[in-house]
Amino acid sequence: MATKIRLQRHGRKSYAFYSIVIADVRAPRDGKFIEKIGTYNPNTNPATVDLKFDRALDWVMKGAQPTDTVRNILSREGVYMKKHLMGGVAKGAFGEAEADAKFEAWKNNKQSGLAALKVKDEEAKKAEAKARLEAEKKVNAEKAKALAEKKAAEEAEKAAAEAPAEEATEAPAEEAPAAEAAAE
Repeated sequence: MATKIRLQRHGRKSYAFYSIVIADVRAPRDGKFIEKIGTYNPNTNPATVDLKFDRALDWVMKGAQPTDTVRNILSREGVYMKKHLMGGVAKGAFGEAEADAKFEAWKNNKQSGLAALKVKDEEAKKAEAKARLEAEKKVNAEKAKALAEKKAAEEAEKAAAEAPAEEATEAPAEEAPAAEAAAE
């Protein structure tokens, strides 16, 4: 029986969530499977993979053929690296302890690279937020300046409108005493 390691789709529309399964090549995509060895969620950043490493390695060593996407997932998780090292042990190129040490070194290097990417993403998000804040402050300052100019113009208009009215009310008051003095 030919077996494949492939993805089995779950989840709702536009939000796919996959199970990584071992299935007969003749079985439908979401149909009968032999064993579930993990899950894959591409909706997170980075994509979340939960894999039974030993079972995946066992099936790859037995000759199960993964699909392209699953091959990429298994490679990223280190299953193919471990298979490569186990092949070297079988040929006698190096011992199992040395193979385990190489695998652990590869895994640690990969983890440090992922941590560096996370730090870089967080810094980029902080820089973007800071840039947005600065742009918002600039826009708010421009709005405040325009509002201050508008208020100043309104006050100037109001003062200009009140000044002639005050002169008109003051002029008859000055004329009245003069008129009274002329009448006497």
